[in-house]
Amino acid sequence: MTALIARLADGVAAIPADQWDACAGTGNPFVGHAFLAALEASGSVGARTGWQPIPIVVDDADGVPVAIAPAYGKSHSQGEYVFDHGWADAWERAGGAYYPKLQVAAPFSPVPGPRLLLRDESAGPALIAGIEAVTNQHKLSGAHATFIAPSQLPLFESAGWLIRQGTQFHWANDGYASFDDFLAALASRKRKAIRKERAAAVEGLTIRHLTGAAIEPRHWDAFWRFYQDTGSRKWGQPYLTRSFFPLLGEALGDRVLLILAERDGVPIAGALNLIGDDTLYGRYWGCTEEVPFLHFELCYYQAIDAAIARGLKTVEAGAQGEHKLARGYVPVPTWSAHYIPDRGFRRAIADFLARERASVAADQEYLGELTPFRRSTS
Repeated sequence: MTALIARLADGVAAIPADQWDACAGTGNPFVGHAFLAALEASGSVGARTGWQPIPIVVDDADGVPVAIAPAYGKSHSQGEYVFDHGWADAWERAGGAYYPKLQVAAPFSPVPGPRLLLRDESAGPALIAGIEAVTNQHKLSGAHATFIAPSQLPLFESAGWLIRQGTQFHWANDGYASFDDFLAALASRKRKAIRKERAAAVEGLTIRHLTGAAIEPRHWDAFWRFYQDTGSRKWGQPYLTRSFFPLLGEALGDRVLLILAERDGVPIAGALNLIGDDTLYGRYWGCTEEVPFLHFELCYYQAIDAAIARGLKTVEAGAQGEHKLARGYVPVPTWSAHYIPDRGFRRAIADFLARERASVAADQEYLGELTPFRRSTS
């Protein structure tokens, strides 16, 4: 391939959807044009939010993108789920300015997936070089690609980026034909506990799965109330705006799954999911009535039901959550990559990551022994 030059685009919407998706593919909706453009159109990302969209693009000879990085200029570390606040404190105590920094990510979405969107696989190194050039030219403290698809790790490693490991809990479909098939793989005590939880959670309630045109404005109104409640409990201010949700529903259609719990026809809780080619992605949840175990029912068990019905391989139910272990979600590694131009700062972070990696590996080994599956089939 001839020499390629990277450029900055003025947001995702500045790139035609067909050109973006020719690079992103269809497997992971969180890096697709529809999802990222809805964040922009709704004002969920933008200069005032501290997530300034600046996609980095490598074009072919005809000016058509062959590689794109969904990049953002960040003035804080919120909404990333790979925590670097300690790095920021250390760098600023040393007299540096940690912000702004460059983030290559799906905003507010701890979902593993491609961070180098490649129509031409050979353009990967050129795109990484472009990310580094933007970081250097603007004198940023670093560039951070979070929740990288494991298949792309070698590209970042070859470029000398620092690699950080984390842990999530995912459910894997081992060819189950029904939820009872899944339960049969668990130890007897765990099966009984889950059946008891499910029965208690749905008593007196109706559970509905809605996709596409079946999701009406009244459903989004209800879910917005749920989302606000959860957001105010966790971090004080929700990241997403009210207009994002209907925009997302319109753009993604049947790839949006809204699971609602209703009491006497009135929604009291809901969980929002996106459907990929082989994965169900659980994203947001909330409620206006506290019901024991309802969170587990809507976010974990109903997600498993939906994945089995669609023949999907995996359910990813978001960041953290060791409580997912007892519900059949097992620990899996996640990865991020970090480009730190300052040599001294890079050495300090590399030392931290080496120590952290050992701790994460030990935790994953321990957690792997706590899964609810019968030993003979685990």
